[in-house]
Amino acid sequence: MTLLNAPAYNTRRENLKRNVIVGTIAVVLLGTVLAFAGYILGHGWLFTNLLDEHHVKVFMETVQSGDYAKAYGIWENDPDWKQHPQKYDYSLQRFTEDWTTASDWGGPVKTFHVDVSKRDKTGVVVAVTINGKKRFFIKHESKDGTLDYFPNEIAY
Repeated sequence: MTLLNAPAYNTRRENLKRNVIVGTIAVVLLGTVLAFAGYILGHGWLFTNLLDEHHVKVFMETVQSGDYAKAYGIWENDPDWKQHPQKYDYSLQRFTEDWTTASDWGGPVKTFHVDVSKRDKTGVVVAVTINGKKRFFIKHESKDGTLDYFPNEIAY
């Protein structure tokens, strides 16, 4: 092939190639930004902890509303817990005391805010600020979906 018989310039094909290259670069950059943004904001790489945070938020909203029986079902991940209460060592009475009179924040939950979350080997630890003053840590277990108290603080 010589310069004199070179193929004709195909505008459509060249535009398609350019758009594919620009689109690929944009998708890679967007993915990178989302991955780091989730991590920096404290919600896991690519915001992977948001479902766990939502589970804790639903639990806290139920506690805030005063429906401790329903909140207990969310805590144990068993909406039908009333059919077999003997299955659990942590009783509803003790649960209600822990979230009202015996609480570290001195009474029922009036306000709360889900702050950040960190993944560990068996689940996700979610930091919650209760009544604007007490930071509290709740662990959402991955294997069975239950919630539990997390005794340590997480750094963020």
